[in-house]
Amino acid sequence: MATLWSALAAALLSALLLGDGLGVNLLIVAVPAALAAFFAARAADRRLRPWTAVWAIGALALLLVPALSDASWPTFLAVVAALAAGSLALHGGRTWPGMVFGSAGILDSLVTGPAWGWRGLRERADGSRGRWGPVVRTVAVAAGLLVVFGALFAGADAAFADLLGELIPDVSLVDGPWRFFLFLLALAGTLAAARTAAAPLRWDRLARGSGKARGRIEWALPLIVLNLLFAAFIAVQLAVLFGGYDKVLSETGLSYAEYARQGFWQLLWATLLTLIVIGLALRWAPRDGARDRSLVRAVLGTLCVLTLVVVASALRRMDLYVDAYGLTRLRISVAAMELWLGLVIVLIIAAGLLGSRWLPRAVAGSAAAAVLVFGLASPDALIAERNVQRYERTGKVDVDYLRDLSADAVPALDRLREPLRSCVLRTFQDDFAMADNPWYATSWAEVRARSILEERPADTDRAGCPRSELYGDERDEYDGDAEFDIPVGPDGTDDTDGYDPGTGMD
Repeated sequence: MATLWSALAAALLSALLLGDGLGVNLLIVAVPAALAAFFAARAADRRLRPWTAVWAIGALALLLVPALSDASWPTFLAVVAALAAGSLALHGGRTWPGMVFGSAGILDSLVTGPAWGWRGLRERADGSRGRWGPVVRTVAVAAGLLVVFGALFAGADAAFADLLGELIPDVSLVDGPWRFFLFLLALAGTLAAARTAAAPLRWDRLARGSGKARGRIEWALPLIVLNLLFAAFIAVQLAVLFGGYDKVLSETGLSYAEYARQGFWQLLWATLLTLIVIGLALRWAPRDGARDRSLVRAVLGTLCVLTLVVVASALRRMDLYVDAYGLTRLRISVAAMELWLGLVIVLIIAAGLLGSRWLPRAVAGSAAAAVLVFGLASPDALIAERNVQRYERTGKVDVDYLRDLSADAVPALDRLREPLRSCVLRTFQDDFAMADNPWYATSWAEVRARSILEERPADTDRAGCPRSELYGDERDEYDGDAEFDIPVGPDGTDDTDGYDPGTGMD
């Protein structure tokens, strides 16, 4: 019955709160859902294990991101990661199949969970028919008293009416179907979590073939050749680093910005493919004795170390590219992904030295932690901060792109000089004026942005707003966004590649 009441509470809160938006709502709904899973697991005599607690706490921590950040893309990543971490908390697991399938295993119970809950409810109802009538009457009388006297007190005092208006969701017949769908979705999801907690599938028991071991030469020679290729590439990168970019640019005919962005995607794919190569190599590695183990560690350890240098080179290119064109959402996202891939390689190196039983959990945990740090770091705020610094240094900025950022960016954009400040923040001010979200659907970033604009409102005079101009024909093809800036070279001068930069915006 504790599981049933927790599931009903989660469904009711979902219908009342989530219909108005996110914010702290997801965390509020997740609490009774987690309690339902806990009660079901306790009734099934499952013990709380340390990693179960880690995954559960991690899932709830990830739901802090929509409560703190106003940006939708980190929120989406955090919600998906929270669902995966919650599913791992219910299933457990320590192997690669356990991590991969366990992170999505709760989807298997979305159908069986409600059926399981319905069977349990019928069994309870058949054994206690005489007790349901008093419960229903008691709830109906309590609800009637709250409605009648609440309406009277609201009519008697305006302050009390305002308090009720903030606490009670505004439910109308127009959005009734949507809220009913949210009720059913939360109920089904909570029962699925409880069903999984009571009897999870053991994905760790999936049979895995170890792969046929290859001979030393057949296995090691291709990887040694790959190591030599990596070493040659790194040697060129070091030569560029110490020899300067001017010589490279003069020999290749590339501009500074073109060289900076030329190889980032290739290096990102090289990092991903290296992880695949390491996985396949371990599957077919010779394992007959100590000499074979030493060979595996030497060859794959060298490859991992060289790959870390490639990761550093890719991040350096991204940094140069951001200096030239500014920071965007796609650029900060792929840079964060490259950083996480570098962390995975470090974990693989540690597993080669210390043993690999903990590696699947460590990789899954690092992914969840990376999403959490990415969301709490507020990417839109970092983007705004970097672009404001670039504007202060070069006098060039993409106004339209800054307007499309979320409320997370307002504190950094507040530092812009007028009339550019009002030109950018006017959009946020207009959006806040039209929005009327309740407290439970408002993020902390939006509250902070509203406070800034209430203290220093943006000027509504559009005549003083500077106009963004596209300089020449150069466009940033990295993510499809048009840049309204002149690429800046390493010496601080304009790297315009011969075209007329136009008048600019100061």
